[in-house]
Amino acid sequence: MAKNKFEALKEHTVIVSDTGDIEAVRKYMPQDGTTNPSLLFKAASMPEYKDLVTDAVEWAKMHTKSGESVIDKTIVKLFVNFGVEILKIVPGRVSTEVDARLSFDTEGSVKRAREYIALYEESGVSKDRILVKLASTWEGIKAAEILEKQGIHCNMTLMFSMAQAIGAAEAKATLISPFVGRIYDWQKKKEGKEIPAKEDMGVQSVGSIYHYYKKFGYKTQIMGASFRNLDEILELAGCDLLTISPNFLEDLKQTTGDVPRKLNPADSKNLEISKISVDEKTFRLMLCNDEMATEKLYDGIRGFIKDTIKLEEFICKTYNMSDCNRLGKAM
Repeated sequence: MAKNKFEALKEHTVIVSDTGDIEAVRKYMPQDGTTNPSLLFKAASMPEYKDLVTDAVEWAKMHTKSGESVIDKTIVKLFVNFGVEILKIVPGRVSTEVDARLSFDTEGSVKRAREYIALYEESGVSKDRILVKLASTWEGIKAAEILEKQGIHCNMTLMFSMAQAIGAAEAKATLISPFVGRIYDWQKKKEGKEIPAKEDMGVQSVGSIYHYYKKFGYKTQIMGASFRNLDEILELAGCDLLTISPNFLEDLKQTTGDVPRKLNPADSKNLEISKISVDEKTFRLMLCNDEMATEKLYDGIRGFIKDTIKLEEFICKTYNMSDCNRLGKAM
């Protein structure tokens, strides 16, 4: 019997579920799981997860000190609640995202990461099973550098450029998540047409980062994310990890055939690639000169902030919470 492409892809790449829907994770049984504010808002709105939201609200009311915000505490606990449930299913790790409003706040990002780890450990989950997701700003990269030295593993998200990838690798981040589909969206809008996977800037970006890392021996793992079609996924077979939404996981399971490996570290060693040292000035200049990466990074941060606020507003309205008048403001 011919194997399906889900099983064939697993021979080359670790598959991660890109959803906050715990039942979807249970259905596809990936190695790892990941969430973000957009995914968590969708999941928290589903009746089957009401108990997780209620628990977070009740915990926050009991643990909020004078001067702290109950809704802030609720969101922190809610992310951990979903992460704990996902970890009951997957054998590997779960990624938990720091509030996007902290994207330019190194100290605040480090503090939030430590809050997550403390709550996970209180729930009996080792920090080795957690990846703290940070925006790939310079401040986020510096936060990752601090956290990794403390044994807290980081997943650099909202990644669109080589400058971000090199900065993350030099900070010794555990994992990066280049956003394939969002780059594709930008290219499609720019060129006004559908883009084949081989010409897809998002696919090419991940390939370039992959070969750079393997060429120079970086230990940071690469997890392609944010896909728009199956061809993008299959073109990146061999990437360290791929985080895939349930609809594409189902498509892979329903399609039979071989999945040839497209990315191989043996190929990277033979490529002529120049090594780049990225300090803060170089990072900011490289990012500034990359129109797509600049646009998509800031657009992504705004989008995650918007979805975090939607999640907060949903909880405030549902549970009649009184400290929600600051929603939408900078932290």
